[in-house]
Amino acid sequence: MNRTRALIVSLAVGLAAITGVFALGQTVALGNQAHATTNDQVARRAAQLNRYEASLRRALAQKPPALPPVPTSAGAASSLQSAAPVRVVYHRPPPVVVIKHRAGGEHESEFEGAEADD
Repeated sequence: MNRTRALIVSLAVGLAAITGVFALGQTVALGNQAHATTNDQVARRAAQLNRYEASLRRALAQKPPALPPVPTSAGAASSLQSAAPVRVVYHRPPPVVVIKHRAGGEHESEFEGAEADD
């Protein structure tokens, strides 16, 4: 191999190496940027969850309002006791009849006889 070809090959290999190092630097920078974005998202979500937890604790500390009194009417109580139980009657559905036509039935012989007469 002469010197010119060796110089061209070495320059091509050097250019490829420089391009590879540049690409590697870009990839590392993108990885760091993605990691920083993920950390920011986690911190933001943690703060949101902390606020929600605090609101739940405040709601738990509050007492619910008193329930209204239950109506005690003699008529309502007696109507519940005098109601007769409902009778349920079950009727079976009618059977499903499936008819399958097969060769050799009673009408087959009539057609065979008519053909034999011709």
